Amino acid sequence: MPLARLLLSSFKNGSEESLHIVKRFGESKRFYSSSARSTRSITPPPPLPEKSTSPTPWKYFLIPGSILAGIGGLAFFMHYNDEKRAIPKGQGVKFERSAIQGPIIGGPFSLINTEGQLVTEHNLLGNWVLLYFGYTSSPDVGPAEVQKMVKSVDILESKQNLKILPIFVTIDPQRDTPAQLRAYLREFDSRIEGLTGPVAAIRQMAQEYRVFFKRVDEEGDDYLVESSQNMYLMNPNMEVVRCFGVEYRAEELTEEILKEMKKTGN
Repeated sequence: MPLARLLLSSFKNGSEESLHIVKRFGESKRFYSSSARSTRSITPPPPLPEKSTSPTPWKYFLIPGSILAGIGGLAFFMHYNDEKRAIPKGQGVKFERSAIQGPIIGGPFSLINTEGQLVTEHNLLGNWVLLYFGYTSSPDVGPAEVQKMVKSVDILESKQNLKILPIFVTIDPQRDTPAQLRAYLREFDSRIEGLTGPVAAIRQMAQEYRVFFKRVDEEGDDYLVESSQNMYLMNPNMEVVRCFGVEYRAEELTEEILKEMKKTGN
């Protein structure tokens, strides 16, 4: 009976879905081959096992210990790094202190002045310093900030007999050579000391003092430099004691500088 065997094989190898339908509706009918020569019945296969309704074991939801250890280690490293950089006032060593509790501001640098001489933070020790980051091609804000700095220095020297050293650090060293800086700053005040240097050195100092700057290309080869326009007051130990923004007028800036200088008896 070749046809009967063929049908028998077909039923035995049928999909689980078809057998499930048969089981579902509880059909007890016999299945017959279409051959007129055979009425051999086929016994339905045993029912499929019932799907387990027990809850999924907790082991499938457990995170391996190695992953937890890695996450914990990363969190500890980030916390340790933040604590290392946030040193309260009056603690730490030189260039690792801030006037207010928060991230460290300031650090060592090595730049070149307008005479081509090397200048580091050690050359400025013993002076009150008003430090400004700008560039000579700045169209508006830069010149206004330099004028404000000069006016404050004049008031402190003429009315309070207090000396403060104004420092201009360029954030555009590609164009601000020592000669360019010298010519630019002489238009404002010869007392301003200009500093420039390699791009890497400028970027490092800007990073130490939390100064943001970014080149913005314009038509042709021209470009501007966006920056945070920060001005810092540093005490004779080269520690940052105040940070000033563009919102300060010259008179307000002078008053705040005077307050800080009087705190130390200078």
